Amino acid sequence: MTVTSAGTDESHIRPGEVQVPLPASADASLYFIGRIRTPWIARKDCPKNARVSRESGVVCTIEVDPRWAEALPGIETCSHLIVLYWMDRARRDLAVQMPTRAEAGRPTFTVRSPVRPNPIALSVVELRKVEGTRLEVVGLDCLDGTPLLDIKPYFATTDSIPDARAVSHAGRKG
Repeated sequence: MTVTSAGTDESHIRPGEVQVPLPASADASLYFIGRIRTPWIARKDCPKNARVSRESGVVCTIEVDPRWAEALPGIETCSHLIVLYWMDRARRDLAVQMPTRAEAGRPTFTVRSPVRPNPIALSVVELRKVEGTRLEVVGLDCLDGTPLLDIKPYFATTDSIPDARAVSHAGRKG
């Protein structure tokens, strides 16, 4: 069975990957509340995860749509934010993926790849500067122009779970 990918970022199927048909229509709608500006224009250049991006110290800019300006006062008091964004160039039809350097396919819901039924990404970023509706942050791992879905304050007391584990990823680097 062949399904056309919604994304343009890797339109081929790798050995070991499993493709599924997508629903005929969407169940919900979203409002993009801005765009994310990064130095990365191709997926191959983008950090593989937000941790790598945080360690690199690359400053990216979140451009919030001016209509949401009144939602920003006080955000400068947060050292870190949760940023939700839409990986608009990712394919959406793989149930099993073949990560680079993996020996076997991995089910989509066990990897952090942008390839997902709903390509919603989440990063915890360090807020460096607020200038009007522009936020300078460190810790994003997306392509330039990625649509912004939401911004939330990061609360270490609520959001950090030090004893969390993923047994299927034991011994994995990165």
